[in-house]
Amino acid sequence: MSRLVLVATPIGNMSDVSPRAIAELTAAGLVCCEDTRRTGMMLKNLGIDAKLMRVDEHTEHASIPRVLDALNEGRDVCLVTDAGTPGISDPGERIVRAVSQTAHIVTAVPGPAAFVMALVISGLPTERFAFDGFLPRGGKERARSIADLVRERRTTVLYEAPHRLQRTLEDLYVSLGGERRIVVARELTKIHEEVWRGSIADAVTNFAGVEPKGEFVLVVEGAADEPAATDDDIDRLLLAELAAGVSVRDAAAVVAELTGAPKKTVYNRALELSKSDDERS
Repeated sequence: MSRLVLVATPIGNMSDVSPRAIAELTAAGLVCCEDTRRTGMMLKNLGIDAKLMRVDEHTEHASIPRVLDALNEGRDVCLVTDAGTPGISDPGERIVRAVSQTAHIVTAVPGPAAFVMALVISGLPTERFAFDGFLPRGGKERARSIADLVRERRTTVLYEAPHRLQRTLEDLYVSLGGERRIVVARELTKIHEEVWRGSIADAVTNFAGVEPKGEFVLVVEGAADEPAATDDDIDRLLLAELAAGVSVRDAAAVVAELTGAPKKTVYNRALELSKSDDERS
């Protein structure tokens, strides 16, 4: 019976590749990867000659028949991403689902994952945590995802691209306030690895005007057990929702749910804030 093997690859330091990963990649009849050039270079450096097939976010679904064909022919298939563990903010989920519905075996070679490394070196609580990957880029989905963090008591780990780092820090400041601790990690395991620790307010200041480079992981402290939301808290959350283009009704519903405040009270306040904003425009 053939196997689909998800193989974790280094997130920056090639010394992190495991002997088992090398063995599986060497024996594979087909290696699926996001970028054939990047994976081809990695395999060349490891002395591995393998047949490669591109499988990225755009081609994953269309690749499923070819993966199943290879497995049906008796070949083991390895799935890797550009860096880290397949399926974690990277392609893999749909192929795993398809293969798991057949008689073929799905297994994995464990290894690096940037969010795990960032979490354990952050100094923030690790007993319970949430991994949210990349935040939505805009609109109601982004506003809702960030609003969910207001009452999230677990440590939350996020991925972010360099060109969106400052905007995300500012959005977190608007919704979560400036006092919560945050750890900003970049280029993990690489020569220029950096880990910055401080408050969200300090992070906004520290990274302002800086041209960020590399891939970032943000580790955000969970919400503390606090008394009922103040009027300022409600205003801040409503303004964040309204600024994201959410309707008055939807903004009020979200904030009422987050704070536990009476829906009618929050709705009336949302109307007032919306009118004030219109008058300033």
